[in-house]
Amino acid sequence: MNPSRLLQHFAQISEGPDAVPRLRRFILDLAVRGKLVEQDATDEPASTFLRGRELFVEPHVEPWRLPVGWAWSCYANVGDAIGGGTPTKTTSEFWDGSIPWVSPKDMKVEFIADAKDHISELALEHSAARLIPEGSLLMVVRGMILSHSFPVAISKVPVAINQDMKAIVPFRTDISGALLLISKGMKPNVLQLVSHSTHGTCKLLTDDLFSLPLPIPPLAEQHRIVARADELMALCDQLEAAQSERERRRDRLVAASLDRLNRPADAQSFRESARFHLDHLSRLARRPDQLAALRQTILDLAIQGKLVAQDARDGLVGDELALSDRAREATAREDRRADNGRQTLLAADERWDIPSTWEWRALADLALFIDYRGQTPAKTEGGVRLITAKNVKRGFINQQPEEFLAETTYPKWMTRGIPIVGDVLFTTEAPMGNAAVVRLTDRFALAQRVICFRLYGAVDPDFLVLQLVAEAFRAILERTATGLTAKGIKAAKLKRLPIAVPPFAEQLRIVAKAKELMAVCDQLEMQLTAAQAEGGRLLDAVIHEALEVTA
Repeated sequence: MNPSRLLQHFAQISEGPDAVPRLRRFILDLAVRGKLVEQDATDEPASTFLRGRELFVEPHVEPWRLPVGWAWSCYANVGDAIGGGTPTKTTSEFWDGSIPWVSPKDMKVEFIADAKDHISELALEHSAARLIPEGSLLMVVRGMILSHSFPVAISKVPVAINQDMKAIVPFRTDISGALLLISKGMKPNVLQLVSHSTHGTCKLLTDDLFSLPLPIPPLAEQHRIVARADELMALCDQLEAAQSERERRRDRLVAASLDRLNRPADAQSFRESARFHLDHLSRLARRPDQLAALRQTILDLAIQGKLVAQDARDGLVGDELALSDRAREATAREDRRADNGRQTLLAADERWDIPSTWEWRALADLALFIDYRGQTPAKTEGGVRLITAKNVKRGFINQQPEEFLAETTYPKWMTRGIPIVGDVLFTTEAPMGNAAVVRLTDRFALAQRVICFRLYGAVDPDFLVLQLVAEAFRAILERTATGLTAKGIKAAKLKRLPIAVPPFAEQLRIVAKAKELMAVCDQLEMQLTAAQAEGGRLLDAVIHEALEVTA
């Protein structure tokens, strides 16, 4: 192997979360196909030490073609199978002895020298548990872990195992290392047996498992393969450690940078922190969770008045709220859905800090509630589009999944009010707290669990959505909601939730800046996706070159 070549490109190929696991899988694939080390014509063939234990496989059904000197065999032919058992828990003399009793939860390492539980010699005499010698192959054959893994290990000391496991005691101890490596390399084939099981539970039938073809190299080549695999897996350990350390450093830098943004000492400190974060954005956000944290920080800064500077020329928000109140009162005189008086605000102690030029108002002070909760319309294959809670996302309306209301039903259903462009849709449960501005020009109907907000004029709809999906508001929403499995918010409480209101001109600047920064995040997300795809392609090329093998 040429480690320097792999390390040279590792920074690029390791951005994908599966880079090192893929490299490990590739090493195992090469090992079981005879491509990890060169064959030596002087090696005694596998048939010599198998002594008639080969498994005859028709050429047309061989899992793959083996090199000269190799042979197909199976677990039943390389050793004796031993099952496991659990001594009764009610007999204390059976437990806390000197014999490690291995269960699937102990199978997190490749070499077992001890276990969480221990049994006594007496337990071996009076239960199904049996003593398994050192050098045996231990494997999990039953349980949910088999839906995604096939844990195997070698016993370094005599052990017993529980009933969800099997052991293979090889007929010669010097093949244990190769048997472990081959078993790991055959994991996809073993899991295929599990997936094809018709027994309803995750388990390996003994006959299926023990007749599974295993590729067996000559004994001398086994030792070379194990040594080579150990060397390459050690390199993988180094690469994985380097990747983890890099991610830890990046996480610390991201956390410190976002903390400075959220808690600046003064305006100058904030500007410097913001400049640093934006200048180094491509380095700070390299994973989806880091991008998500950045998006949330943008929202938090927006609703705290830290995303753009305040401007005295914007006018007084109190004057704008007075106009909004008059619009609400006028609506209330003709529409009983509107409230004539102002709401009593909730969460007085949970609100976030806002500039002195902003004011707090209840959500129902700022918007008319058009509420279609409590009913489910009959759905049809065509007609008028129906917007449900599943369509309303954080910041946009997704037209998938598509559901429809009959044309004849639409006028009868939409009697509580018809949403228009510029309204805001908000989901009250399943999921709770998604919000988006209506920009659909075609007619649509609203289903249950969605409320439409029609603003009275003091708040821009895009600014309201920024606030409704920001973490600070969502925290108040969560604490106000009710329900155990699926939380929901009652309209009476939703109307009283606090909304921070800046001057309208500042709202527009905040929205413009937030959209600009979110566009940067979108672009960076596309770059990351492309970089990970390219890293995957480069990984394929580099590992083929780095693992210089002879077929």
